[in-house]
Amino acid sequence: MNRIILTPAAPPPAALAELKQWLGITLSADDTPLALLLATAMEACEAFTGLMPLEQGCEEVLPSHACWQVLATRPVQAIVSVEQIAGDGTRETLASDRYEMELRADGSGLVRLRFPQSGRVAVRFAAGLAADWDALPEALRHGIVRLAAYQHRAREDAGAAPLPPASVVALWRPWRRVRIA
Repeated sequence: MNRIILTPAAPPPAALAELKQWLGITLSADDTPLALLLATAMEACEAFTGLMPLEQGCEEVLPSHACWQVLATRPVQAIVSVEQIAGDGTRETLASDRYEMELRADGSGLVRLRFPQSGRVAVRFAAGLAADWDALPEALRHGIVRLAAYQHRAREDAGAAPLPPASVVALWRPWRRVRIA
């Protein structure tokens, strides 16, 4: 997948507060490393479930051709624009009559060019399960906090343990999207 996060979803203060409560931390001295652990846990959640937890602006680069192409990121909320990328890297925003797009119930987003040219296209879109932390399903949210807490507690262990731990897998497994290739 050739994806770029254009507008990343930073862990909100509510997520940091939940993590600090879980760990029993009251001081703000560790806020920055804890926020980084939360961001890593959100990435791990996406890698495990196949679903981006919080809404973000994204871009994927695809080959330029006329067949339907599925975006790798899910769930896609909206496809914002499609740009033709020339061989020299310059971009031209395509008019909406030069491509088709489709959003499916499973969260996938598809794009098809009506008049493909050589090169690649950049598809910009919004993706994510929830617009904010409080709207994220409880099991995913709790799993993210537990994984960040687990990483915080294991920071001084000698060996790296497999991630995510079984307690987090149990929370995330019902949300996991498996694709047969």
